[in-house]
Amino acid sequence: MREIITPYGGRLVDLTVADEVERMKWIGKASSLPSLQLSPRSLCDLELLATGGFSPLDRFMGEADYLRVLSEMRLADGTLFPIPITLPLPQDVPIRVGDEIALRSVKNDLLAVMTVEEKFLWDVETEARQVYGTTDVRHPLIAEMTTWGSYYLSGPLKVINVPKYYTFVDLRHTPAEVRHLLKGLGRQNIVAFQTRNPIHRAHEELTKRAAAEADGSVLIHPVVGLTQPGDIDLYTRVRCYKALVSRYYDPGRTVLSLLPLAMRMAGPREAVWHAIIRRNYGANYFIVGRDHAGPGKDSTGRAFYGPYDAQRLLAEYEQEIGVKSIPFQEMVYLPAEDRYEESSRVKGARFLSVSGTEARTDYLAEGKRLPEWFTRPEVSTILSEVSVPRHRKGFCVWFTGLAGAGKSTIAEILAALFMERGRQVTVLDGDVVRTHLSKGLGFSKEDRDTNILRIGFVASEIVRHHGAVICAAVSPYRAARNQVGAMVGEDQFVLAYVNTPLEVCEQRDTKGLYAKARRGEIKGLTGVDDPYEAPLDPDIVLSTVGCAPEDNAKSVILYLVERGFLLDGRPGIEGGLGGKGS
Repeated sequence: MREIITPYGGRLVDLTVADEVERMKWIGKASSLPSLQLSPRSLCDLELLATGGFSPLDRFMGEADYLRVLSEMRLADGTLFPIPITLPLPQDVPIRVGDEIALRSVKNDLLAVMTVEEKFLWDVETEARQVYGTTDVRHPLIAEMTTWGSYYLSGPLKVINVPKYYTFVDLRHTPAEVRHLLKGLGRQNIVAFQTRNPIHRAHEELTKRAAAEADGSVLIHPVVGLTQPGDIDLYTRVRCYKALVSRYYDPGRTVLSLLPLAMRMAGPREAVWHAIIRRNYGANYFIVGRDHAGPGKDSTGRAFYGPYDAQRLLAEYEQEIGVKSIPFQEMVYLPAEDRYEESSRVKGARFLSVSGTEARTDYLAEGKRLPEWFTRPEVSTILSEVSVPRHRKGFCVWFTGLAGAGKSTIAEILAALFMERGRQVTVLDGDVVRTHLSKGLGFSKEDRDTNILRIGFVASEIVRHHGAVICAAVSPYRAARNQVGAMVGEDQFVLAYVNTPLEVCEQRDTKGLYAKARRGEIKGLTGVDDPYEAPLDPDIVLSTVGCAPEDNAKSVILYLVERGFLLDGRPGIEGGLGGKGS
C-alpha cells in the first residue's frame, strides 16, 4: 500500500479522551465546573481541533499565536497558518485565568473541559482589517464578530464528546478515518475538491481530469458546517453529492466525506487554510475555484476579493504547505460533441459558468429543471424538488429608522396590501417584540443588538419556510442589521430605510420619548444621546415628509414586484401578488 502525504506538522492531533475510566472522571468533574456554551461556529472549530483537522493546533489560539497569525499568517513558532482559531468569551460570563470550565453545546451537552491559561483582549477592527482585508460589516463574519465580546480564551482541552450527528452518518469521518479510506484506494496522490454548492458537470469534469492527470484518487469534501448564508441547505446538497458520486464517479478512486467546517468567507487566506485542512485529511492536491470563499459584494457594490486572488495566494505558499493548487479554469460546453473544453474561444460554443449561479437563477427561480448540459439529471431532480419560483419563496422586508419615523404605520399598511392580494404575512414590530420576545432587555448597545438579533432569528425561520415577514424596528446599528441580513439570506432580505429627519420625529413624538430624553428623564434614546447609523446601501429609501404612508407602502410593493418576490397582480395572473398556494 503506497503512503499518502503526512499530516501538516507531521502528525494528527487527537484531543479526545479515549480511556473510558478517564472519560467518566472528567464527566463527573464537569458537573461542578462553570460552563461556557459554544456557538455553532466554536462547536465546529472544537470538533476539528479535537480530531486533527486543524493540526498542528491543539487548542484555541493563545495571544502569541493569534497576533502573529493576524500580522504574518504564521503561528508563534513560524508555522504557516492563515486563519485565527479563537474562543470568544461572552461579555456576561465571569471566567478567570486558572479556572477549569466545561464547554457545552447550546443544548447543554458536555463536550470538553478547558483549563484556562490565557484570557486576552482582542479588537474587531484590527482582526477584520488584517485577516479579512475589510472592516465592512456587510461581510457576514465581521457582522457576527461584533457580537463576540472583548476577550478570547485559550488553554489545554480534554474533549469528552465530539458532536453527535443523526444524518448522513456514513459520510461523517474524522481525518484519520478519511486517510484510512484513501490509503485503501492504493494511490499516493489525492486531489481534494472543496465545495459548498451542488456539483455540476463542469465541477465533475474538472475533478475527474485532475485525478487522472495526477494518477491519483479524488476526495469530494463538501463543507457542511457553517457556509455562506443563503446557500442551499446541507441536506439537499448531500443528497446531490451522494447521487452524483454513486452513479458517475469511479468507486475505486473516489471518497466522499463531509467536512464540519465553519467557513470564514475570507477569500485568499481561506484558500490557504482549506489546503492545510485537506493535507490533514490526506490530500496533496487541492482544487481552488474562482473567487474561492468569497462573500460577495461589499457596501459599495464591489467584490470583497478579486476573482483570482485566492488562486494566486495559494500558489505562493503551495510548496511550504506541501499541497499543489489546481486552479479551476473556465470551461465551455460543446453540445454537438457532448464534452467540455477549457477554452472559451470555440465559435458557437455555449459558455458554462464555473459557479453555476446564472443557471440556477434562470431555471430554478422559474421553477424549471436545470438542463442536462449543465448538470446531471439526478441532481436536477433533487434540486427541482426543493426549489420554488421566486414569487413563492420567503422574504423579509426590514424597516429601519428613528423612533417616530413612520415605520410601523407603513408596515401595517404593507401587511394589509399583502393580504388583500392573497399573500399571508407575519409582522414583527419592535414595540410588540419588546413586550413579549425581548421582555426584560434594556437599552444598552448589547441589549439592543440582542433584541434585533432575536427578531432576525424569528424572521429567518419564517423566510426559511417560504413565509413573508415584515419587521419594523429602530435597529440603530449597522453591524446588527447586516448580521440579520446574513441570517435571513442577502437575496431574500430587503432593507427599507425610513429616512425621516430627527426634527420631524420630535415634532410627532407620539410616545413622548423625545420630550422625556430632552428633559433628562430617560437616557440612551436613539438620535438624542445614542447614535443612529444610517444604512449605507439600503434597498429602498422612503421619505415620510410630503409623502403619505399609503404611497410609501405602494412603493415597496412595486419594488418587490421588480425583484420577483411578488407577481404584478394584473387580472389573470395566478393568485395575485402572492401566487397560488403561497
